Amino acid sequence: MKAGIHPKYYKTKITCICGNVIETASTKGESFSVEICSACHPFFTGKMKLVDMAGRVEKFQKKAQTAAHTQAETKARLEAKALSEAAKRSRRMTSQPSSSDTTPNSL
Repeated sequence: MKAGIHPKYYKTKITCICGNVIETASTKGESFSVEICSACHPFFTGKMKLVDMAGRVEKFQKKAQTAAHTQAETKARLEAKALSEAAKRSRRMTSQPSSSDTTPNSL
């Protein structure tokens, strides 16, 4: 192993918001805090708990609602366009003279 290229390890205290303190070694620094740990994470505890970090659930719900609204608007716009095109075709068909009316009368 080469000397001088490896990071320095510090004795670290990791503090969770639930109050759990974990002592370990890390290159990150002396101490820091985390939002969730193995003592309070639903996967490890078996308790169903909504873990919402920085409003991610609300952000996802808003994004899904916006997508549904956009899809509904697009569908309505396409239906309106199809109806207007059908009405134009209908008007064109009724306003066009028949082929017998366009030929000149010959004597």
